[in-house]
Amino acid sequence: MKQGIHPEYRKVVFKDTSSGFSFLSGSTVSTENTIEWEDGNTYPLINVEVSSDSHPFYTGKQKFADAGGRVDRFKKKYGM
Repeated sequence: MKQGIHPEYRKVVFKDTSSGFSFLSGSTVSTENTIEWEDGNTYPLINVEVSSDSHPFYTGKQKFADAGGRVDRFKKKYGM
């Protein structure tokens, strides 16, 4: 493996902004935000809109989060 060309792989916290659910995983994503995790360590924080906690495939129920009136515009456009 070549040295100096790979991004840094580290532990990061992903937080679902729609449900508040968060989990610790490994990633190469960079961010300025940090959060103190349950183990007392500080990790980089990545905010995501959808995770397994809020996606209908995993939850078995449909949740609509109106993102800036997009749902209303869609319904109006297609007469729903």
